[in-house]
Amino acid sequence: MGAPPVASDRAGSGTRSPAASPLATLLPGGRVRAGTAVSAGGDMPLLLALAAEASRGAAGWAAVGLPQLGVLAAEAAGLELAHGMRIDTPGRQWAQVLATVLEAVPVVVTGSLDAVPDRVARRLAAVMRRSGSVLLSAGGWQGAEVRLHVVVSSWEGVGQGHGLLRARRVTVAAAGRGAAVAPRYAEMWLPGPNGAIAPVGQEESGGPLAVPATPAVRAVGGRAGLRVVG
Repeated sequence: MGAPPVASDRAGSGTRSPAASPLATLLPGGRVRAGTAVSAGGDMPLLLALAAEASRGAAGWAAVGLPQLGVLAAEAAGLELAHGMRIDTPGRQWAQVLATVLEAVPVVVTGSLDAVPDRVARRLAAVMRRSGSVLLSAGGWQGAEVRLHVVVSSWEGVGQGHGLLRARRVTVAAAGRGAAVAPRYAEMWLPGPNGAIAPVGQEESGGPLAVPATPAVRAVGGRAGLRVVG
């Protein structure tokens, strides 16, 4: 069964063109398709970039089993903290927790989990198809439509043994199934100096490497706008 069409309040319905993101060349149709899963190969900036792209224009997002998620990094990557929820410790019933969240939230980010039994993976895939939600996994995920992995990485800003890390230039490889079966590669800044993903080449025209920025965190009642459950 194919993935359901993207609705206005589900994942991938943002107003920004997918072509604006360097991830677009690695994803079928230039976006994370509703009802599918994508794995980030253990790279947190890549995972956050995927979440920011998938949740743009969506009703909300959730992080499950990612206690290491930092609000500064999430905000800088482009995630709307006020629309986010996190469940740091889903416990032994993590599969049920994940299924419940996928039913309710259009974009779900999860940490690396132990081996997922086939029956659990099939049940969660059915939930995603029915709800139109997307699952973005920090590690591998059985049945992922696209598997992304950072294969080359170098930081800018460190001179002769000193300096400030400003941006990371990476090459990301993508493989998968269906329309994503052929391996593809793309270079990008991940993160750029403002914390967000950016295409390589902008630095030549006053882009991301020209003016480093310090990300700000909006606070609600003195605390960043993420709800923590568990």
